[in-house]
Amino acid sequence: MSELVTFHGLHPASALADCEEVDWRAPHLRTERSRVLDHTCECLYELCAAGGLFFVRRTDRSNATERVQESAWVVMREGHDLWRGILSGQAS
Repeated sequence: MSELVTFHGLHPASALADCEEVDWRAPHLRTERSRVLDHTCECLYELCAAGGLFFVRRTDRSNATERVQESAWVVMREGHDLWRGILSGQAS
């Protein structure tokens, strides 16, 4: 008998009072495809890469319509720093 295995992803920490405010923007269609490298529970946040750049995609499902936003597209180190900041509550 096989079991159903579900991967829920990481749970980001609550934003700290003095956290960095991320400049969330409408999705920028710079490339046809992007790759999701990591994600949080319910895919609220996704660390993505495309064309040698990294960005975080945020999906808000709190209303009837889904709202997708992206951070600025940055080099790998800055993308990973932002990702760690979001997961630790130091960026929101």
